Amino acid sequence: MPGTVIVGAQWGDEGKGKIVDLLAQNSDVVCRYQGGPNAGHTIVVGEETYKIRALPSGIVRGKPCVIGNGCVVDPEVLIDELDRFPDAEVYLSGNAHLIMPWHLAIDQASERRLGKLAIGTTKRGIGPCYADKAMRLGIRVQDILEPKILRQKIEVALAEKNLWLERVYESEPFDLETVAARYEGYAQRLRPYVADTSLYVETALRDGKDVLFEGAQATLLDLDHGTYPFVTSSNPVAAQAAIGLGIGPQRIDRVLGVAKAYLTRVGEGPFPSEIGGDEQARMRELGGEYGTVTGRERRCGWLDLVALRYAVRVNGIDKLALTKLDVLSHFGELPVCVRYQTPDGSETADFPAHQSDFHSAAPVYEVLQGWGEPLDSCSSVDDLPGAARDYVDFVERELGVEVTLVGTGAERTSVLSRT
Repeated sequence: MPGTVIVGAQWGDEGKGKIVDLLAQNSDVVCRYQGGPNAGHTIVVGEETYKIRALPSGIVRGKPCVIGNGCVVDPEVLIDELDRFPDAEVYLSGNAHLIMPWHLAIDQASERRLGKLAIGTTKRGIGPCYADKAMRLGIRVQDILEPKILRQKIEVALAEKNLWLERVYESEPFDLETVAARYEGYAQRLRPYVADTSLYVETALRDGKDVLFEGAQATLLDLDHGTYPFVTSSNPVAAQAAIGLGIGPQRIDRVLGVAKAYLTRVGEGPFPSEIGGDEQARMRELGGEYGTVTGRERRCGWLDLVALRYAVRVNGIDKLALTKLDVLSHFGELPVCVRYQTPDGSETADFPAHQSDFHSAAPVYEVLQGWGEPLDSCSSVDDLPGAARDYVDFVERELGVEVTLVGTGAERTSVLSRT
């Protein structure tokens, strides 16, 4: 099964990078199909920790890496990471869009203007860049191949963006010459990496190579299927792998979902199973729940199987990796959300189709017993303490999906598989 999508099944930060890193050792190519540098992957190798924002996680394994057309690219961030991996084999889609300085400025100014209604973006310019793409005003990676075209597009864009910055957001405008010179410098560095990535990936799959498709963010942050408006600006769901890389949907052979054994989310928005008080702070510290890119505290809650069942459905997940099970070793009782209660008192195991219903949903818990012992001596899922195995088995039964991988620590080697 050469084409495998790795997709986040919650609100992100599930440990996708670690799972991609694990599977990449037996893969030939690793591809990123959407998102930008607002999402990071953390991979721990011995004493070294890699925090990656632009490149696919397979870069740590020295695999050929593809940044697909569905991505948005901050040239400065990408160049910094390329400098950290000077021998990397990287293919950058000419159809991906460039994050420009006005995208960051508008993103930051817009969040300030919204005040209490702010969405909680990372302010990295992602949303405005995707908005310009949809408005057909964007600047694409392929534009850096032609200095004259690049300058013309910057000039046209600034004629509009400076008006917005000055008159709507009361911010400083950008100087054409400064921006053009800066991006021409980026262009010189990035031109050697620009490629027809659709053809490259299709050829690899046709030749029988194993290809991993890696998304950023996760299902509940999907622009169409997530908890709108508290979502990202692209589609992290598995089907986007085909669109974001320019391949046919039949090239996807397997979808591996990644979920934490509990739940976190960053930023604003409803969170039915969120833990209150000191227990949340305790879980945050035990799990190191701080954003890879921003350092922001992540909100923490108990595992939500209603939301996870929804992720299985919209992604077509056929296998699941359950990460950070070791964090739960410190809790005597483990509530798991199995249904939502609606304001009229009824209960449902299905994720609400309407925003207002989700905002008012209350969790219905089933409490499982904790195991109260470390998991670092386990060599497979079958070696887990009885209560820990029961927890994994419970998730499998509720979702109807096999848990094939279980994370028990931060190290790349701390992942158990079925024997």
